Amino acid sequence: MDLLKAVFEDVWQNLLHPLLYFTDPGERINVLYLISSLLLAYYVFKTSAQNLPFYKYIFHKKIWASRSAFVDYKLFLFNGVLKIILILPAINAWRYLGVYTNDFLEENFEPSSMLLSQTQILIAYSIAVVIIYDFVYYLVHLVMHKVPFLWEFHKIHHSATTLNPITQYRLHPVELILNNLSYFVVSAVLMGVGDYFYQGVINQAVYAEVNIFAMLFLFWGANLRHSHVKLRYFNFVERLVISPFQHQIHHSNNPAHFDKNLGAKFALWDWLFGTLIRSEKQKTLRFGLGSKESQHYDTFLKTLYQPFKKIFTWPKNQ
Repeated sequence: MDLLKAVFEDVWQNLLHPLLYFTDPGERINVLYLISSLLLAYYVFKTSAQNLPFYKYIFHKKIWASRSAFVDYKLFLFNGVLKIILILPAINAWRYLGVYTNDFLEENFEPSSMLLSQTQILIAYSIAVVIIYDFVYYLVHLVMHKVPFLWEFHKIHHSATTLNPITQYRLHPVELILNNLSYFVVSAVLMGVGDYFYQGVINQAVYAEVNIFAMLFLFWGANLRHSHVKLRYFNFVERLVISPFQHQIHHSNNPAHFDKNLGAKFALWDWLFGTLIRSEKQKTLRFGLGSKESQHYDTFLKTLYQPFKKIFTWPKNQ
């Protein structure tokens, strides 16, 4: 009975884990970030011509109660549990890679003669992980769009025909794993580099604490990226930072917008590689893959098996 009780409690905790995202300062849908996004949405509402009350503008039934939205909610819960089962156990590998990186640097380049304080290391790490991972994310995202095999999995995210903050978590488990692994590699290597320039050992849990620079991004309307609220930045700023409306353009079913605005935080990579579209002249957008394609992903189960089905039937489809 004790074993059965322990198993039940473990399962129950895993099922509840996705709900903890609303209080986790490292998650986009933390209550504080939702509130800041709501305030920015009110600014957009007041500065645009709307003929309905604010609460209806934000909580429009056609958006939050759409068939697409319910697929988002189910994937959010499913992937939240899956992350506990598959991703978090990889934390030991993350720690080992950090230690290995430090050992590799010391063995091949001798101990560093330029030592920094722990505060300097953590500030440098916080800046570096935001910038470098954003570039790596851009490259991974670009590959997901350009490589047919990977596009079949990434297509799940783009199949959403309405956008809400939970759409951020509308990912096929294969993409979920790839995204987390890419972050683990970048952060672990940078953690090892940080230790190389520090005489001593910084607790790895300190590296994993919430990054203040990432928090600033989350506060500044990150939840509006997946929404109908067209929050734009100044034209010159959108060359450097992806605005919420620019990310909505990324979700457009207009072929002119395909494979554009691939950056997570920074627009700089899109600007450098010619995939940038600013929001200046964009108006009405429709989301999804087009009515014929999106219907293949309009249920939770379809989003899980359709990528494999399409891959295994490629010769027939081509």
